[in-house]
Amino acid sequence: MTRKIGFIVFALLLFAGLASAQVPTSGNVFFGYSFYNTDLSSIDRANTNGWEASVEGKVIPFLGFVADFDSHYGSQNFPAVCPQGGGGCTINSNITERNFLFGPRVSFSVGKFRPFAEALFGGAHVDTDDAGSDTSFATALGGGLDYKIIRPIAWRFQGDYVQTRFFGTTQNNVRLSTGIVVRF
Repeated sequence: MTRKIGFIVFALLLFAGLASAQVPTSGNVFFGYSFYNTDLSSIDRANTNGWEASVEGKVIPFLGFVADFDSHYGSQNFPAVCPQGGGGCTINSNITERNFLFGPRVSFSVGKFRPFAEALFGGAHVDTDDAGSDTSFATALGGGLDYKIIRPIAWRFQGDYVQTRFFGTTQNNVRLSTGIVVRF
């Protein structure tokens, strides 16, 4: 009986140690302004503004996993049916696009700078006043640079190529973000 209890205690301690080794002990939180250039419509591209937030947990010193969220607001021209039956009519519709992305980020530190590259995958949702709404798979490839201001605080400059597939077509988007990073 004591052997069984001893084995159970040993197994619990072993698994608790292994589980704690998998929890990230360092990382960062980012929040800032984001500019987004998208081509939801076949007529033109739209420049939207919004915010981006992410949290990164470091697994090893140069590899972390990121959860990235953003929301952008603006308007875009969409093709419309003309009331007189002619061609070339457009409507201007307010749009809101949200992305929910997850994936790995590699980085390293050089003095006050920390460059990084990332590959993120997830979903996106768009709402328009007149053209409806849609949800699609989204990918983001990009990177950036953190500049350390003081020990736990840095400033981030980031750029990503974001691809979505709304309304049965592929959109090739550019996202540029900047803001504050708190490292832990």
